[in-house]
Amino acid sequence: MKSKLITVILVLSLFANAYFLLFEQTPVEGEQVQEMQAQINSLERENEILETQISQNNQSLNSYASQLDFYRERVYELENNLQACPTGMEGYASLQAPAVFQSIEPGRSGPFSRQVVTEEGALLNISVEIRSGKGRVLVQTTPLMGVIFQDAANTAVFVAQQETGVSLSGSDVIFSITADHEIPGVDGSSAGALMTLLTVAAINGTELNDSVTLTGTIDAAGNVGAIGGVFEKAEASEAGGKTLFLLPRENSELVIYKLVERRVGGFTIVERVPEIVDAEDYIEDQMDIDVQYVDTIDDVLRYAM
Repeated sequence: MKSKLITVILVLSLFANAYFLLFEQTPVEGEQVQEMQAQINSLERENEILETQISQNNQSLNSYASQLDFYRERVYELENNLQACPTGMEGYASLQAPAVFQSIEPGRSGPFSRQVVTEEGALLNISVEIRSGKGRVLVQTTPLMGVIFQDAANTAVFVAQQETGVSLSGSDVIFSITADHEIPGVDGSSAGALMTLLTVAAINGTELNDSVTLTGTIDAAGNVGAIGGVFEKAEASEAGGKTLFLLPRENSELVIYKLVERRVGGFTIVERVPEIVDAEDYIEDQMDIDVQYVDTIDDVLRYAM
């Protein structure tokens, strides 16, 4: 009986201890968890605030860096302008340039009407004036003609600055193109090399040899590129009294057409057969003008100055 009583007491003691551990300690652990969760929430809020501040500081830093770069560039530009052209660069140069224009004339072939397209060469008067301004590149044509010179003019001014080391950011560059009569359909890019030559001459105050003329495009690296109407431009140059015609090397091969007769049955057929010849040799053989090939603006400067 006594052993049973002891057993019951032990069991009750175990249940009492278990109850104490399970139910009396739980509130303590729950309070600790709540306290830790509150600290975590507080830290997360602080972290969000710090992240926002870091983001704002980064934006401010980037803004300050951009402003610093801008003001550095402006200081560099102003210093260059003060050294290169204290009151704005001034200069002038002019030269005649060959161009090809198309003319369309009505005609008749039997009962049918048709249009005859012919190409002729002509000399344009191109000049450049540099004067104090805002870094603009302007083009004016007189009379108005179907030409596109603006892109070529912009590239010409860029290359001239690279060639001379002189900044024109404080100057306006004004190209004027004049002709004796209206010339439609002229490709303005073919005057790019000549406009570059004019700009370099105006910057340096160099007088150009007016017995020289040239044709050719210009790219940002100073390379002289191919054009069209080589023979017509050479004819116009010779007719205008020029003695030296500078031609892009890319135009060294000239296609000419020979009339070849052949008989088919009882008929004689005349065909135009293309033939590739050296442009320099052919032009010098046909006309009283010298031809020199050029690859870059440096070649042009060597011959024209």
